[in-house]
Amino acid sequence: MTTEQTADVEFLAVDRGRWSDFEALFEARGSPHYCWCMAWRSASKETRSATGPARKAMLKQEMHQRVQNAVPIGILGYRNGEPVAWCSVAPRASHRKLGGIADEDDGVWSITCFFVKRALRGQKLTPRLLEAAINHARVQGARVIEAYPVEADSPSYQFMGLIGMFERAGFERVGTAGKWRQVVRLAMDG
Repeated sequence: MTTEQTADVEFLAVDRGRWSDFEALFEARGSPHYCWCMAWRSASKETRSATGPARKAMLKQEMHQRVQNAVPIGILGYRNGEPVAWCSVAPRASHRKLGGIADEDDGVWSITCFFVKRALRGQKLTPRLLEAAINHARVQGARVIEAYPVEADSPSYQFMGLIGMFERAGFERVGTAGKWRQVVRLAMDG
């Protein structure tokens, strides 16, 4: 598949009407169904202490409840009507402590995860997901977008993105979070 073949991907926010698409993407083989993108979000005490399949079911239920309550969680990428990609972009206040700048959460949105189906990986879809996430957050009133990527040679996980992609999109380094993650920010203009 060439990059041109991914040009027809459309990006839409997850809402009640798209929950089944989000669920289908996260239940697909190779997806992040083990965490339901709740790794950096506040979860109940019961969910945090659960293990195995019970934990997975509880994480899924907590994410579903957020969507039902119209809490922003992120955007899906669709190709030919099928969900093929995901970016977690939501108000920072809906997450647990991420290691960003300790300022007011009001208007600060966080990008914490990217996922692209295996068949579309390597096709430059992740930078397009980032662009769509920035646009989505801007429309929702974000004044700043914060992210927590790693260097390309980092031994750590890369699902939060790579620093170079964020810098090419105009993000600036403002600190570190943990041993491997950088904290980058993009201020929204007016």
